[in-house]
Amino acid sequence: MTTITINERTKAGKALLEMAKLLAVTNKGVEINEESPYNPEFVDKILEAETNIKEGKTKPIDPNDVWGSLGLK
Repeated sequence: MTTITINERTKAGKALLEMAKLLAVTNKGVEINEESPYNPEFVDKILEAETNIKEGKTKPIDPNDVWGSLGLK
């Protein structure tokens, strides 16, 4: 068994995925598993964090002065 990662956002990736789907229908040796390897709860947290960043609901932290950025000096 071999795992192939295809970026389906690219033109070549879309074409390769379509070809693989055709092979999966006509051949028993080809199987497509589009399941995400990530925990859905983890994905939701990341997406929520990205939304918060876009909406400005975050506080920037200076890596050179972490405690001062948090007001804990």
